[in-house]
Amino acid sequence: MPEIAIDLTPETPDDGAVIDKLHERAFGPGRFARTAFRLREGVPPHPKLSYVARIGSMIVGSIRLTPIHVGEAPALLLGPLTVEPAFRSRGIGLTLMQASLTEAAEIGHRLVILVGDEPYYSRVGFTRIAPGRVMLPGPVDPLRLLVKELVEGAFEGVAGAARGG
Repeated sequence: MPEIAIDLTPETPDDGAVIDKLHERAFGPGRFARTAFRLREGVPPHPKLSYVARIGSMIVGSIRLTPIHVGEAPALLLGPLTVEPAFRSRGIGLTLMQASLTEAAEIGHRLVILVGDEPYYSRVGFTRIAPGRVMLPGPVDPLRLLVKELVEGAFEGVAGAARGG
């Protein structure tokens, strides 16, 4: 596949409507009922950790990280990570994740959790959370609940209910 030039930039308020349409195409109307959406509800994504991928002036991908807590421990929730269907399998999602996770570590965040496919997210260091250790505000397949330590040992002793903020 030929290389494509993408520009990563922090998400701006002007990008919101385009990103919403991208999420609609990727996840459909059922996205609002998903547990991860419920966890993000009412909590804005972290402005320094939310990026868009552009080819020219067109947004082809987006990533958001939202502040949450797991028990008493501060963490981030990764998602949604979205890539325009015509541009999938070109490394855009991986590039967005690497940029966002690197910036999160640089500004002092320690943990990131997400609900997603382990084979995909393990490429950037996410691992499965033991069932029952972290409870989300709705049903979730325990095989899809993943964590990444941005600081070694940051997940030790962390357990409990996840909540926004």
